[in-house]
Amino acid sequence: MTCCPDGSHQLPVQLGSGLWTALQERCRRTGETPDHVIRSALAEALDLDHHTIYQVSTSGALVQGVYGGCVKVADLLQHGDFGLGTFAGLDGEGILLDGRCWQACSDGSVRPAPAEAQAPFWVVTRFAADHSETLTDLNSWADLTARLDALRDNANLFVAIRLRGVFERIRYRVACKAEAGVDLVQATSGQAMFELENVAGTLVGFWTPSYARTINVPGYHLHLLSDDHRHAGHVLELQSRELQLELHRENDLQLVLPETPEFLKADLSGDPAAALAKAEGDHP
Repeated sequence: MTCCPDGSHQLPVQLGSGLWTALQERCRRTGETPDHVIRSALAEALDLDHHTIYQVSTSGALVQGVYGGCVKVADLLQHGDFGLGTFAGLDGEGILLDGRCWQACSDGSVRPAPAEAQAPFWVVTRFAADHSETLTDLNSWADLTARLDALRDNANLFVAIRLRGVFERIRYRVACKAEAGVDLVQATSGQAMFELENVAGTLVGFWTPSYARTINVPGYHLHLLSDDHRHAGHVLELQSRELQLELHRENDLQLVLPETPEFLKADLSGDPAAALAKAEGDHP
C-alpha cells in the first residue's frame, strides 16, 4: 500500500478475468471510472459513509457573498460520488454524478471540473437508492415536487434525489461569476437562462428540511446533466413523460466550515430563506 500526499492510499489489486470483464462492462454501461466502482464496492462491503451528507460551508454564507474557494474538487471526491455545488467566485453550477465532477459554465458549455478547482459550497454523498420507482406524465416543477412530497415519509431527514429520463422541456439557469462580497440575490440577477426540448439526462440533487435553511437550500434543489454532457445547470421548470426516480435517505450530516477571512467575518445571524428563494429561481 502506498500513501499519497493528499492522504489517500494506493492499493495494488490483482483481479481475475471474470471480475475484470464485469468491471469493464459496468464502466462502459454507466460511464463510471474503475476507481469509482472499486471505491463504492469497498464502501458498500465495509458499510462506510452510507446515508451521510458531507457539506462544505453554508447557504447562509452564500447569501452573504462568501464565494471564495475553500476545498478542492479532488478532496470532495474523497467523500462521495454524488452531489452539487458551485465554484470559486460563483463561477457556474457543479454536478457530481457517478464519481465524475462537471462544471456548467454561464456561456452554456459544460466541462469536466479540474481536480484542483476550488469550491466555496458543495454537498456530497455516496448515493445508494433506498427507494426506486417510475414517475409518468410530469407536467411541471410543481407536479414533480408534489409527487416527491408524497413519497417522503417524514419532514425531518435529508433526501438525495436522482431522476433519469428524457425531458420534453426543461428550463434551467447557470450562475455567472461574481465579485466577492456581492450578495447572492444581486449576483444571480444576471444569471444565464436556457431552455431545451427532448433532452436525455439526469437530475442530481437534494431535499432539505426547512429547519436547516441557514445551512442548505430548503426544499428541492436539483441540477441537470444531459447524457451527452453538453448541457447542465440549476433546474427551474420541466416536463417529462417518464422519469426513473431514486431516493436516498440521509440521517448523518457532516458540516465543514471554512476558516477563510471572508467566512469568519460574515454576518450569518439572519434567516436566508427569502433571499435563497429569490436567488434559486422562485419556482412557480
